[in-house]
Amino acid sequence: MDRDSFKQAKVEKLYNTYPFPPDPLSDELPPGYNWRWSWTAAHNFCLGTKPKRQNIRILDAGCGTGVSTEYLIYLNPEAEVMGIDLSEQALAIARERASRSGVLKNHLSSVSFQHLRLEEAAQLEGEFDLINCVGVLHHLPDPIKGIQSLAAKLAPGGLLHIFVYAELGRWEIQLVQKAITLLNKSEDYQEGVFIGRQIFANLPENNRLLKREKERWSLENHWDQSFADMYVHPLEVDYNITTLFELIDAAQLEFLGFSNPQYWDLERLIGKSSQLMEMAQGLSERERYRLIELLDPDITHYEFFLGRTPLFRADWSDDLTLTSAIAQVHPCLFSWPNQNCLDYEYRPVNLTDAEYSFMCSCDGQATIGELLQGITLDEVRSLQQRQLIILTLLEI
Repeated sequence: MDRDSFKQAKVEKLYNTYPFPPDPLSDELPPGYNWRWSWTAAHNFCLGTKPKRQNIRILDAGCGTGVSTEYLIYLNPEAEVMGIDLSEQALAIARERASRSGVLKNHLSSVSFQHLRLEEAAQLEGEFDLINCVGVLHHLPDPIKGIQSLAAKLAPGGLLHIFVYAELGRWEIQLVQKAITLLNKSEDYQEGVFIGRQIFANLPENNRLLKREKERWSLENHWDQSFADMYVHPLEVDYNITTLFELIDAAQLEFLGFSNPQYWDLERLIGKSSQLMEMAQGLSERERYRLIELLDPDITHYEFFLGRTPLFRADWSDDLTLTSAIAQVHPCLFSWPNQNCLDYEYRPVNLTDAEYSFMCSCDGQATIGELLQGITLDEVRSLQQRQLIILTLLEI
């Protein structure tokens, strides 16, 4: 067994011992939504328009126990969805989750699972329009090989959604991981969880590691599966902006942006100083990203989209183009229809009477020009920019 295979075997053993994520099985629909797992919402976020078709192929690369897969099925009812993972125990739970869930009642295409390592994705037939890879690449012996294997399976015009760890906000986690490793001479994962629990139970109340655990992680870490994933994992790579873009560049795909653009707004940190902001204008985009994470080092992960060219970005600045577009309400709004609802990021939205009336008329059939009563084109643009409505570009 070569070195990489040996490392992967240790990771596989962890997730066969502690299948992850530990979310309980249910016969109901999954609660809420994650817009990043909606093809329509993700396409709109990245490219500013509704995708041309819904009968797409989706790969959940490193699906674990199928929590993300269930949402991909739920939010994309016409898609063919496939989940792959290296843990047979996790896959068994994923299959049961999908079979029990209410999502399959309205699903129009197929759902399948395969016992397959992410680096072996080239064995899969065909290409995928949307590839979801959350919390996996940073646990591979060779993350670059992993992202390249996914990039090779991404269809033209397709989107790759990735989540990897950030080193700055995980400093305390790294220290606890190292402490457990020092004490756990057996390299047994269950023993590692026991040791970690004992550490936190005995640290002084003012200890920085204990305070961080209580502030950020204790709610999810009451599950041993989550605790093991965080503190006793045998293989983890944490990134900073420099090493992250080395990973991204290796994929040879187009970087479409971070999925939490609010964090990457430098003005929120130094915007009160016009002098500092002027200095920052001379930085490259990646240097600005690095400056932001250095000034706000609480970041624990990076979440972003890559795309395979050709990619078409909609431009809604032209009035004729906008009036000819067809509008529909964003698929990930909570408590809609209501003037006071939550947007795709679960942030409060208070619609004016005119905005609410207009959105209620957006049925995915009529053009903006046909609906333009009591509301201006600039107000429509605002709704689109806030991702409350999604527009379909029509030939004019």
